[in-house]
Amino acid sequence: MSGIRVLVAGAGIAGPALAHWLRRRGAEVTVVERAPALRPGGQAVDARGVAKEVIRRMRLDSAVRAACTDTAGAYIVDTDGNVLETHRADDHDGDGFIADIEILRGDLSRVLYDDTRDGVEYVFGDRIAELSQDADGVDVVFAGGDRRRFDLVIGADGLHSQLRAMVFEPREHLIRHLGLVLAFYSVPNEFGVDRWMIDYQEAGRSAGLRPIPDATRAMAMFSFPAADFDVDYRDVAAQKRLLCERMDGFGWLTPRILAHVDDTPDFYLDQVAQVVMDRWSSGRVALLGDAACSASPMSGAGTGLALVGAYLLAGELAAAGWDPEAGFAGYEARMRPYVEANQEIGRLHVHSLGVPGPDAEPSPDFAGEWFTELVERALNGVELPDYAGVPDSGESAGQPMISSANP
Repeated sequence: MSGIRVLVAGAGIAGPALAHWLRRRGAEVTVVERAPALRPGGQAVDARGVAKEVIRRMRLDSAVRAACTDTAGAYIVDTDGNVLETHRADDHDGDGFIADIEILRGDLSRVLYDDTRDGVEYVFGDRIAELSQDADGVDVVFAGGDRRRFDLVIGADGLHSQLRAMVFEPREHLIRHLGLVLAFYSVPNEFGVDRWMIDYQEAGRSAGLRPIPDATRAMAMFSFPAADFDVDYRDVAAQKRLLCERMDGFGWLTPRILAHVDDTPDFYLDQVAQVVMDRWSSGRVALLGDAACSASPMSGAGTGLALVGAYLLAGELAAAGWDPEAGFAGYEARMRPYVEANQEIGRLHVHSLGVPGPDAEPSPDFAGEWFTELVERALNGVELPDYAGVPDSGESAGQPMISSANP
């Protein structure tokens, strides 16, 4: 054991993935999550390219694939349901429009939590209220009143990261809205959704349905353009009103799907946004995943950035002897080109939908060689060092530790 004590904020995907690798490198890890338990369900997320290799190195390939949605592909349809395009999950070696590793966000979070729960301290229903750092560590005050000291603190708490807001400036200008809003929620599967996702698009808006492991239900998905976004991401009632207003009059099965919006247990709506920062660290505090470098859901890379970032952050810290300046610098240097390629994919995807943006430029020629090269960088444009000589326990679990809640 290195004796290094690391606090990770966020128990979604990036946080438990980082806990896995930190634990294997010898650190003592605490994960704090403001929700009272793991959040089930959620949108379908994908692992493509180099992210699949990270899952393999975590020895979680079988567990992740067992929890996948088993989506066979996607149909793009017209307003009458006639199929216009077909995309299969095995296209492009499983790295295409529909990835061969597609899993609900909550299910992947559960796999990662189950993998680490016996060797990592999880604190649910709490959050970081205050922190101050010096040359030797970080003093943290939790909202529940506990006071503790850590060697390092990592924010893996998503697009609306509270840790980022506490430590990094300028707060609001780090999030760049791309002019699109996404919403999704589960509905009774009265639409006959089987193993195929169905998507209808028109004039910058879209509506869709996709399968989930519970075959009695399906996941509804909507997108619509919005130049400004000022709805509180915690005000669900206002979000539902906005969705119904913006999707009013839309074709296909939209009215029937919207009829379930008030009785769904898992509604989510938020802006399509990216986080763009000059640095992802400050002293002994660093950011990971969407908190540091959200590429937006339109990139299809959020999970990959979280998994790859967790591997590199833990590896670079351990390789630097847990020196934060050197470890964080190595992590950023390796991740930056990979992040920038995926953020460019996200911006281009939004632009291709005809969503008005800050630039009134015409859509580029996606058939060009430049785009093929960009996609390759977004899939595999980062090296995964073996970190020879760095401690690796070969497992994430150590001695059992007590969680403060039972997710």
